[in-house]
Amino acid sequence: MNDLHHSKYVSHTVDVNGMATYSEEENKVWHALVTRQMPIVTPRACKQYLDGIKTLKLTKDHIPQCPEVSKILRELTGWQLEPVPALIPYDHFFNLLANKKFPAATFIRRRDEIDYLQEPDIFHELFGHCPLLTNQAYADFTHIYGKLGQHASEEDRVMLARLYWFTIEFGLINTSEGLRIYGGGILSSKEETIYCLESPAPIRKPFDVIDVLRTPYRIDIKQPIYFVIDSFDTLFHLADMDLLAVIREARKMGMHKPLYKEVS
Repeated sequence: MNDLHHSKYVSHTVDVNGMATYSEEENKVWHALVTRQMPIVTPRACKQYLDGIKTLKLTKDHIPQCPEVSKILRELTGWQLEPVPALIPYDHFFNLLANKKFPAATFIRRRDEIDYLQEPDIFHELFGHCPLLTNQAYADFTHIYGKLGQHASEEDRVMLARLYWFTIEFGLINTSEGLRIYGGGILSSKEETIYCLESPAPIRKPFDVIDVLRTPYRIDIKQPIYFVIDSFDTLFHLADMDLLAVIREARKMGMHKPLYKEVS
């Protein structure tokens, strides 16, 4: 999820057809990221994500264009990509999701930041998130989430951000093959893809929406806790809940103590 802190990156302007022009170096960074990450995610990502990767046919030698990916998504789940500046306000973010448009900042990280970037670049959005937008339950949840955010107060949006963080960004899922990843924030990170499943350090808890809403997080560390859904039906059922009422209940119960060192 984006916010309004200052970005040092500038997105490329797209032409009337929604196409951006990337440099040779930017395309080489994309190639390096994709070819490095695919062998890492293949044994660790959920089947729905891997199916989505195949369906989208993401190119390896150059950064895919938003209209090309949008054409496939529209046919499957009604979604499309929307080129955006590097960072966008919450209002814009929620409005896009409510209209089945997924924001994609048209810039890619520099080579000296290839391992980690706090901002969502085109690799994070296309490689991390778009494959699962081919899954109807995931896509429907993201749509309902956007509509909720449109009408939520600033206080409620902070709580909604936690729900997004521990599902769409950093969610894990139980499968017949074992624990797998579906969160785009993990799948676009070399280190966290391995850490979240194989390190003894983090806590892995069954998903409970109240528990999630009470759990603080930091964006600049490997996560100390992950929540595990049993199927994408969990997300689908969330879309049917009165989440704003659940948020009020969670707020009354109070926040959990952070599992990380707080920064002053």
